[in-house]
Amino acid sequence: MLSEKLMPRFSETDVLGHINNTVLPVWFEAARVPIFKIFTPDLNPHQWKLIVAKVEVVFKGELFYGQQVEIKTAIEHIGNSSFVIVQQAWQHGECCAEGKTVMVRYDFSAKCAQSLSQQERDQLTTFMV
Repeated sequence: MLSEKLMPRFSETDVLGHINNTVLPVWFEAARVPIFKIFTPDLNPHQWKLIVAKVEVVFKGELFYGQQVEIKTAIEHIGNSSFVIVQQAWQHGECCAEGKTVMVRYDFSAKCAQSLSQQERDQLTTFMV
């Protein structure tokens, strides 16, 4: 499991003083960078090999500005050309949001899904829950 800690910015709050619901998908995407590097080690967008097929976020509690948040990231399932990433946002020992993202190995030239290589599968497996 991967873990990344971040400090919420004031600009990420809403009128009620909570972290805005649009922020969680951005935080979750940023925490997926180590997984992106399996496919594109230098993160060159011209060599990108992944697309997002589905994103879900379930809000379970409030998140607040100025208080550290930990994003936990793991792989839940590996398919033929896709895999499922699960993520959680924790603050003060409480899971405040859960996310699930389906990513697909994609050939942008041919505009079609590609099977995951054995090497990619092996690397993804290191992050399985």
